[in-house]
Amino acid sequence: MTPSATRTRAPTKRSRVAAIGIASTLALIVAALAIPAITGWEVRAGQFPPLHSIWVPRVGPGTPAAILLGVLAWVYAPRVALWSWRRLLSVVYAYGVAWMLALATVDGIEGVGGILDAKTEYLQTARAVTDVGELLRTYTAHIPLDSEDNWPVHLAGHPPGAVLFFVGLARIGLGGAFAAGLVVTLIAATTAIAVMLVARRFGAERFARAAAPFLAVGPAAIWMCVSADAVFAATAAWATLLLTVSATSGRGGTRLVAGVGAGLLYGACVMFSYGLPLLGVLAVTVLILTRSWRPLLWATPAALAVVLVFAGLGFAWWEAFPVLRERYWAGIAQHRPGLYWTWANLAAVAISAGPIVGAGLAVAVVGARTPGSESRRAIIWLALAGLAMCILASLSQMSRAEVERIWLPFVPWMVLATGLLPARWRRGGLILQVVFALIVQHLLYTRW
Repeated sequence: MTPSATRTRAPTKRSRVAAIGIASTLALIVAALAIPAITGWEVRAGQFPPLHSIWVPRVGPGTPAAILLGVLAWVYAPRVALWSWRRLLSVVYAYGVAWMLALATVDGIEGVGGILDAKTEYLQTARAVTDVGELLRTYTAHIPLDSEDNWPVHLAGHPPGAVLFFVGLARIGLGGAFAAGLVVTLIAATTAIAVMLVARRFGAERFARAAAPFLAVGPAAIWMCVSADAVFAATAAWATLLLTVSATSGRGGTRLVAGVGAGLLYGACVMFSYGLPLLGVLAVTVLILTRSWRPLLWATPAALAVVLVFAGLGFAWWEAFPVLRERYWAGIAQHRPGLYWTWANLAAVAISAGPIVGAGLAVAVVGARTPGSESRRAIIWLALAGLAMCILASLSQMSRAEVERIWLPFVPWMVLATGLLPARWRRGGLILQVVFALIVQHLLYTRW
């Protein structure tokens, strides 16, 4: 077969695989929506599982801006490849912030961070904290559901790093719902930048450029703007970038500083969420792709140092986790059927990432078994690492429902696979992402 014939067949094959991937993803979403509705199966996630949501059709102040931003994304996306790298990163960040705020303000100003002030969340407790040392020393004792003054759901379900982030905001005068929500949004929007920089570090800039519109626009923004998990996602992305820099840099000082930085941020992730040790899958993927294990010399001690400092101050992660498991199974989780959520979780994260992620992941799965460039291989395995983390989290049975928010740290790595799609698929896929996000936000109140 001639080289030209091979080049012709490759996009055709990718298109066929992408079609199977998106069809399978949509079928999974429809099944997760339809089965409880048709059978009356009570899966305990509001009115519209697999999302933790209720049916509230509405329009709001942010609706015109969201529609306009969606149109602009579609119009200008083909020009992305022509922009300078710095300009592209700046626009991705600015657009990401605008897109998140536009979707959030469909519910008015209250939509920006209002949920953070709910009694189940962090802000109310954070504003009341006067002694951080006492908080850490007594944190585990307040996790059990039958304990006196037990923690609200989100504090009980997370290590204290999460609430300490909001304690810090409150201490500097940013403890109001809107201010905290705006800070979360500004941090969340950096996630796309870090993921693109990781791709570029692997020599995969063209794939990062192709994926850029999908990293900036999509349904995940609905939860990124209003959830502490978006801060976790940004922290994980920057940790991964630093790990990649440490593994690929030719300068000893850079390797050391980046490795320590990666370890500190990964350690922070562990203290943010009990599920984020799964980021080890992503970290190991980076090290395998770079063929360098040296960063572990600096990253591992730094990460352990974060965990051990918390232990020294009174909160031992390994002691708290079994207590958290008891509280988890004493609560609503015991009433959420594993027979549904083990697979419906994947439908929920597909809604969060947007259906086009199924097309990208399908191309990645097939591409993993065929020869290709080193840069393409890096994108494939980073995306599959994102998928693997979701599957492992679901199999753990510690993520029954609410994963459209909880799995935000895993989403952008899967979305990176959209850069593998043929150009015409990306063009149509962006429309799908925008429309899908607008429909979800305007028809469902997602409680985050």
